[in-house]
Amino acid sequence: MRRARSRFVGGWLCLILGVSVPALPGGFLARRAAAGLSDAKRQVSETVDARADATVAVAELLWRYAELGYQEKRSSSRLQIELRDAGFSVLAGVADMPTAFVATAGSGEPVIGILAEYDALPGLSQEALPRREARVPGGAGHACGHHLFGAASVAAAVAVKQWMDSEGVGGTLRVYGTPAEEGGAGKAYMARAGLFADVDAVLHWHPRDRNEVTLSATLANKSAKFRFRGESAHASAAPERGRSALDGVEAMTFMVNLLREHVPQETRIHYVVTRGGDAPNIVPENAEVFLYARHPDARILAKIWQRIVDASTAAALGTGTRVSHEVIHGSHSVLANRAISARLQANLEALGGVAWSAADRAFAEELYPTLRDPDLALGSEKEIQPTREALAMASTDVGDVSWNTPTAGFSAASWVPGTPSHSWQAVAAGGTPIGWKGMQLAAKTLAMTAVDLFGDASLRAAATREFEAALGDDFVYESLVGDRAPPLDYRH
Repeated sequence: MRRARSRFVGGWLCLILGVSVPALPGGFLARRAAAGLSDAKRQVSETVDARADATVAVAELLWRYAELGYQEKRSSSRLQIELRDAGFSVLAGVADMPTAFVATAGSGEPVIGILAEYDALPGLSQEALPRREARVPGGAGHACGHHLFGAASVAAAVAVKQWMDSEGVGGTLRVYGTPAEEGGAGKAYMARAGLFADVDAVLHWHPRDRNEVTLSATLANKSAKFRFRGESAHASAAPERGRSALDGVEAMTFMVNLLREHVPQETRIHYVVTRGGDAPNIVPENAEVFLYARHPDARILAKIWQRIVDASTAAALGTGTRVSHEVIHGSHSVLANRAISARLQANLEALGGVAWSAADRAFAEELYPTLRDPDLALGSEKEIQPTREALAMASTDVGDVSWNTPTAGFSAASWVPGTPSHSWQAVAAGGTPIGWKGMQLAAKTLAMTAVDLFGDASLRAAATREFEAALGDDFVYESLVGDRAPPLDYRH
C-alpha cells in the first residue's frame, strides 16, 4: 500500500506480586462471546479468557509501579517478558527511547500492529478505594489506565499469535510498546523513525467509562518549556540591579491569556509555572513555564504556536530578561478509519458489555457520588454505545500513527460510568475488578479484530483506500517534534 511520505525517516506467569489477585471468571461479559462467532474469533476469545489471571497479574503489577513517561523501565520490561515468553522476538530501545519496543511474530504480509501504552501521571497516586486516599503521597498513579492498555494489548497479541500458529496463518503481527503518551509523544518519535512504514493496519484501545468506538478527530498538540533568565539581586536592598526571570514568565502568560480571545474557539492553551525562583528576597534569576497549545488542524496550530513564541520574545524584551524554549512534544490529530472502526463496533456488539459482581457494584455506588456531573448512569457498563463522531477535545500521539497507516481504536468500560480521565477515581477503579473486566473485553475485541484484518483482504483494501483518499496526493507527514531527540528527562 502507498505510505505517507515522511521528512524524518530513520532506522529502525506467574508473577510474584506479594498481593492476592482475584480470579476473573470466563463469563464476565454481559453476553457470552461464543454465540455467533467464527471458530477463529471463538478461539482467540477463549485464549484471552484462559489467560485472564496472568493478564490481571500484569495489570496489577503495572498499576503498582505507576511509572512516569520515559521512566517505565519495569513496566516495559514486564510486557517484553510476557511477549518473549509467548514466542515473540522483541527489539527494545527503538527510536532512541530505552523503554520503547517492537515485538514481532510471524513473517510476510499483511503486517498488523497493536499499540501498547504503560506510563502513569504525576501526583495522582490512589489506593483501590472508592474514596480519596493516596497510596504514596505526591506519587504517580494510572489515572488514564495505561496499565490496563498495555496488559490488554499484550494479551490480545498472545491470543492472536497462538491462533496464527495453530492454523498456519501467514503474516506479521507486531506489538508496539509506546512510552510517554502523557506529554512525551513516544509514538511521534517512533513514527518519525519510520517504524510504521510497512504496516497495513494498527489497532489501539483506551480505558474509559464506556464501551464505544469513536470516529472522532482529536486535537493536534504541541508543548514547550519556556525558560527565562534574568539577574539576581537583593529584592529589597537593590531591586533596581535585578532583572526578574519570574517577571518574564508572568508577562508571557499574561499576553498568552489575552491571546485566548483571538484564536479559533477549538483552541486550548494551558500551562504550569514549573520554576518561579528560590526565595522571595532574591530577584529570580531563572524561571520556567511549561505550556501546551492544541487545535484540530496542525497547520492552524503552527500559526498559534508562533504567536505564543512571539509573546515569549516580547515578554523577555519588556522585562530585560532572556528567553529560550525547548519543544517537548508534538502530536497530530487522529485520522479515523471508518472501515476498521465498523469491524471494531461489530466485534464489541458481539461480545457485549461487562457484568459486575455485587462487590463491583457496591464499590461503584460508593464512588459515584464523588463524581462531578457524571454523564452516564450506573448500569451503562453493560451497554455498547453507538459509534460516535464528534471532535474530541483531547490529544494523543496515536494521531501520528494514524497519518502513517490506517488506524482505529475504541474504549472499554474500565471505570465507574461518568468518571473523567486523569482523576483519582480512574486510578481507583483501575486497580479493581471493574478495571480488569474492561481490560479483558478490550483484549478480546482487539484479538477478534486482528483476526478480521489477517483474514479479510477486502477489509484491508477498504481501509487502505479510505486512508489514501484522506491523505491526498500531496500529503507529506512531518513530525511536530521536529528533529529533536526524545525528551527522556521531561518529567524531571
